[in-house]
Amino acid sequence: MIEVYSWATPNGHKVHIMLEECGLPYKAIAVDIGAGDQFKPDFLDISPNNKIPAIVDPVGPDGRPISLFESGAILLYLAAKTGRFLPQGDREKFEVLQWLMFQMGGVGPMLGQAHHFRMYAPEKISYAIDRYTNEAKRLYGVMDKRLGQSRYIGGDTYSIADIAIFPWLRSWKNQGIDWADYPALKRWFDEIAERPAVQRGVEVLAKARKELTDDKAREVLFGSQQYQRR
Repeated sequence: MIEVYSWATPNGHKVHIMLEECGLPYKAIAVDIGAGDQFKPDFLDISPNNKIPAIVDPVGPDGRPISLFESGAILLYLAAKTGRFLPQGDREKFEVLQWLMFQMGGVGPMLGQAHHFRMYAPEKISYAIDRYTNEAKRLYGVMDKRLGQSRYIGGDTYSIADIAIFPWLRSWKNQGIDWADYPALKRWFDEIAERPAVQRGVEVLAKARKELTDDKAREVLFGSQQYQRR
């Protein structure tokens, strides 16, 4: 059984959804990032960047245990393990991979900054709010254009690109987005949200998550503790 060290965040939900879609047996182990669990030595052994999610698969490619961190790498690993949600042909595969990289390099980091400056920053900085809200809108526009031409993000079939992007768009309100501006993307979003495995995946650890309201949790996530060398 695969062990998933995770929390109810967009990056965590990517892996939860993938595991549900693939039907692989797994155990979700909560890493409370507001309480500082991500800095514990046992977790750092499998995730040296102190970020969730991470997995331990007792039956790796050579039959021995393997641990992995970084959600994009985990999606690729699970796709390879199961032969699902990543096309086999080179052309189709690279179509999907470019959109997976688009999520890892753009959607996740930029929407994360939009969340931070719009919702969590201790002071409201207009320049930062405008910069990341506008970048969120730009990225939504890129995806809307793509989905005006393609049923799914990576092509004609549902793939790890869709699984990677969907959880980040669930907080569209916090990103300053009006769905009316992105009809093709909204069509795709609604379709993905109806998938039973997606619905199960976004519920994993959801009841354990707390609202980020106390100063201690803010310090753990955004303060000096985050930047200590380990």
